[in-house]
Amino acid sequence: MSELNTQIIANLVAEMARSHPDLDVLTFEDNGAEEIRTYRDLWQNGLRIAGALKSRGIKQGERFAILMQNHPEFVEAMVASAILGTVFVPIDPRTKGEKLAYMLRDSGCVGAICGDYALSSLMECAASVPSLHWCFVIGPQIADYPRNGTLAILGLRSFLAGAVPELTVAVQSESEPMQLMYTSGTTGDPKAILVRHARFGAVSMHGEALFGYRPGDRPYTGLSLTHGNAQFVTLAPSLKMGLRAVFSRKFTKSRMWDVMRKYDCTSFCLLGGMVTAIYSEPRKPNDADNPARLVISAGMPAAIWEDFAKRFGVDIIEFYGAVEGGMTIKPADKGPIGSCGQVVPGLIAKVVDDDGNEVPRGTPGEILFRPANGLPSTVEYFNNSEAAAKKTEGGWLHSGDIVIMDDDGWVFFQHRKGGGIRHNGEFLNPAFIEKVLAEHPAIDDVHVYGITAKSGAPGEQDVVAAVVAAAGVDFDPGAIFAWCQSRLETNMIPSFIQLLPELPKTASEKIQPRFLLEKFENEPDGIYHR
Repeated sequence: MSELNTQIIANLVAEMARSHPDLDVLTFEDNGAEEIRTYRDLWQNGLRIAGALKSRGIKQGERFAILMQNHPEFVEAMVASAILGTVFVPIDPRTKGEKLAYMLRDSGCVGAICGDYALSSLMECAASVPSLHWCFVIGPQIADYPRNGTLAILGLRSFLAGAVPELTVAVQSESEPMQLMYTSGTTGDPKAILVRHARFGAVSMHGEALFGYRPGDRPYTGLSLTHGNAQFVTLAPSLKMGLRAVFSRKFTKSRMWDVMRKYDCTSFCLLGGMVTAIYSEPRKPNDADNPARLVISAGMPAAIWEDFAKRFGVDIIEFYGAVEGGMTIKPADKGPIGSCGQVVPGLIAKVVDDDGNEVPRGTPGEILFRPANGLPSTVEYFNNSEAAAKKTEGGWLHSGDIVIMDDDGWVFFQHRKGGGIRHNGEFLNPAFIEKVLAEHPAIDDVHVYGITAKSGAPGEQDVVAAVVAAAGVDFDPGAIFAWCQSRLETNMIPSFIQLLPELPKTASEKIQPRFLLEKFENEPDGIYHR
């Protein structure tokens, strides 16, 4: 019997189901309720879902959407897809309207697996997606939805209660496509990044070497499995190492520490917008009384870095990366505070100006990556070879991010290209402003961004602080401005406060600036001028 290629998720789960069948490798919690999956569960349910998909006539290489929050069926559908040799398309279940229709049409999905809470959005756009023929639904509301035109709607859990079919894993090589993962599309139509099985297999082996996991660790995340972070930083290493990971149905900052204490979680993942939200929670005497030893962060503001680590009693591993490729990492015990690390082994990087010329160390510029072996960088955008060619022009992966690299190779992220805030001739660091605002007791969440300056000065921007008020606290804009005035340099005080019920975020908790700008321009209620 030949050895299984465990870079393919179905083979990895099958192998672990043979060697560790009863290990409760994944726990999915939702406000106190929990669903636990052993390796045996994942393998057998993966086979059941594969049988369900096969019953609808899906063929090898065809695509289907996964439109749900963090349910165990998400991972089981990933396994099922590898068994059949199909390609899954993870989509944030909050996506709706033309954006959802575009992603389904662009990827040519023939069907979908979705949570019942996302079914109405799927049904509304189904008529404009000719390729879409069926939908398996998770949740009790399936009886409320009859057949929708040509869209057959079925309950998935009836299949999960059935017999386990005998199927052979169709994927033979890690070079075969695994999924299409869409970019956030904050500046235009989302692009579908083709992720091959080799990528998932490779990151599954990063747990100890890059992310600092140890045998016996218990990782936690509330990030969505529709995003690369949850899949690559938490799920893949946990499946490979048997780390008994815990997933919340969705990120909730108010419950995060309670969940981690309940399950004795030793590490957790954070992205930039989440850090400020957690930091803005009122301080408690037991903040450091938690089982976590490690935070794997992408976007820890230097302004709160040391205070965050001390307050919660954690070490911080900071990294930078994108699904398209390119990565830096800063171990907890090395490098300067505020850096997102050095380029990982196997890659080289350079920092260039707008004309593509390499800049001196310490000078801001766009960071570019390529393999250290001299081969050119490659990116595959499904149905968009022109964008892929532009992304890898000259054999380098163009990140679109402005950084500073010091003499020792430590990288400091500055801003997205074209995304800095230039106010009164100075470039401002929003993190310092966000830190001050997050410490105000009336503010529950905050994001600082720039708008075209009312003065009309070329390249100048006014500063806007988009805030969410804390529950049960009277919100006084004048007091907020006074708070900033007493704690910030004059040039950093926001020109406007934008009060919102919540901040618009992607599945990866990334702020969506264009929606903030739309609300600023079209919804004057809640805008307060300094």
